[in-house]
Amino acid sequence: MTKETVLIIGANGQIGLELAESLRNIYGQDHVISADLKTIDQPGVIYERLDVLDKDRMYAIIKKYNVTQVYLLAALLSATAEQKPKSAWNLNMEGLFNVLDAAKEGIIKKVYWPSSIAVFGPTTPRVNTPQYTVMEPNTIYGISKQAGERFCEYYFQKYNVDVRSIRYPGLIGWKSAPGGGTTDYAVHIYHEALKNKSYECFLSEQTELPMMYMHDALKATISLMDAPAEKVKIRSSYNIAGMSFTPKQIAEEIKKHIPDFTISYKTDFRQAIADSWPASIDDTYANKDWGWKPDFDLVKMTDDMLKNLK
Repeated sequence: MTKETVLIIGANGQIGLELAESLRNIYGQDHVISADLKTIDQPGVIYERLDVLDKDRMYAIIKKYNVTQVYLLAALLSATAEQKPKSAWNLNMEGLFNVLDAAKEGIIKKVYWPSSIAVFGPTTPRVNTPQYTVMEPNTIYGISKQAGERFCEYYFQKYNVDVRSIRYPGLIGWKSAPGGGTTDYAVHIYHEALKNKSYECFLSEQTELPMMYMHDALKATISLMDAPAEKVKIRSSYNIAGMSFTPKQIAEEIKKHIPDFTISYKTDFRQAIADSWPASIDDTYANKDWGWKPDFDLVKMTDDMLKNLK
């Protein structure tokens, strides 16, 4: 079996740091290259500075290390993208084209690109949102992700590019700081609970959103990339589900560990973004096609988050 060599673009982000660690455990230190705009000190890690919009530099790195797979994680997230719409569109779309073109030209064999529940909009059924449904996103992030899904499927159909994708719900992990997403309150709340025993939430107490613990997000990502090509039936992006909860419910779970924790609410522009997203996700196709199943619920996740953050 030929040894895979993986390039992770956007490796300093919430997903990238943990994904790189997981992939190094699978493929070995020498076969995982982390790349991002800023260099961070990570002993033993092969690291390259890279702006994904610099196609020539990206191709040079791919050829230097004989890269076979690219995980493209570089993006401006929902809340940040609303502040910088043109920059977000440019980064999220042109970066994707650069990587898809590398696969089209045969320079790499396989592409992973994450989509998001942001592809859905206010007209989408909110409860158990199906894989195939109306999609009218009204955020820059969601619009770019929906367009990205269409181009992934197009490159698969027209050029046989082996591209794979997941629509991530809100992701929660303890190893990195929140990164500018609307669902990031569910990361920040744990930090504040331990530090200050209080948290002011920018969403209302009854705002239910789909969430996923980072362990499960990594498991889903790697499982999809490891699945035989014939089992990957959807080349736009797969729905996957972990759990759904409200700020009130996560606060109540934290109180079981920190009884004097308090939460208050002061909604901002992110409330409108959250209101346009699903409350829960139907992931039947991911389960049927490549065996997806989460390991964590809210109770198990809260216990693990607080234990590790301490």
